[in-house]
Amino acid sequence: MLRMLIDRLAFSILALLFVGLLLFVLTRGVPGSPARVALGLDATDTQIAQFEKDHGLDRPVAEQYIRWLGQLVLHGDFGRSFVTGRSMNALLAETLPITLELVLFAFAFAVVVALPIGVLSAVYEGSWIDHAARIIAVIGVSVPGFWLGLMLIRFPAVEFGWFPPGGFVPLSDGIVAHLQSIALPAFALGVYYIAILSRMTRSGLVETLGSEYVRTARALGLPRGRVLWYALKNALVPVVSVGAMSFGYMFGWALIVEYLFNIPGMSNALLTAVGQRDYFTMQAVVYVFTIVFIVSNLAADLLNRQLNPKLATAQR
Repeated sequence: MLRMLIDRLAFSILALLFVGLLLFVLTRGVPGSPARVALGLDATDTQIAQFEKDHGLDRPVAEQYIRWLGQLVLHGDFGRSFVTGRSMNALLAETLPITLELVLFAFAFAVVVALPIGVLSAVYEGSWIDHAARIIAVIGVSVPGFWLGLMLIRFPAVEFGWFPPGGFVPLSDGIVAHLQSIALPAFALGVYYIAILSRMTRSGLVETLGSEYVRTARALGLPRGRVLWYALKNALVPVVSVGAMSFGYMFGWALIVEYLFNIPGMSNALLTAVGQRDYFTMQAVVYVFTIVFIVSNLAADLLNRQLNPKLATAQR
């Protein structure tokens, strides 16, 4: 276990270094300068050149990257926006909890709905339950997220008035209003992953239920519920891995959801930063997304070793 953690930590550090360097190269390779956004369209070439010199944008990309990385490692400082002048640490402290809560609600919703659907579909393979679950999965994968979000705004919010059509209500304004403001975005974000996780659960459980040790356990007279529980533990190993990746991908899909529902989260801040060529904001948000992705996959590896001890012995 310790060796696995050390290996993953080393890999994570390398991944973060590579992502940071790639961000610097890509963002600074786009034509145009953030000085034009910060100073306005009437800024002269001299003013732009002076702005770039003051903020180090005229230096080589490698030098800018090393300077930013040292500031991040030594002081935990993601920098300050060229365009707004705002600290990235303050921006992350404000927007990360909103996006994280949205993704957690959506992921919990997807897992709670997908696992029972997948289990029932596998246990009653070939029945109407299995066919209904397949239809749900096909619809979930096929419906575009932006269209689903618009339909949720149009009918449950505007037509029926059950939920607010957009915005984010903080928890301090009341738990009911808070949950109502996040319900539709979480639903729109989680539907696609209900389809993915339910089909993965069904596929793994069907294969496990057909294995020799399950048939032997049934022949020995073990209760059906206990046999299903043991089979489900083995079948969940690939589901956990896909779930961890899905959790990371949700932060990407949150770009669309937060934009549609006007939620002031981290993904919405990233979209604004792209339009303004706000380098530090883009770097900070993508870096946090990368960290979340790495941590979620590490958690999946640890959970899989609890579900299947063979993985721990194979690591040795």
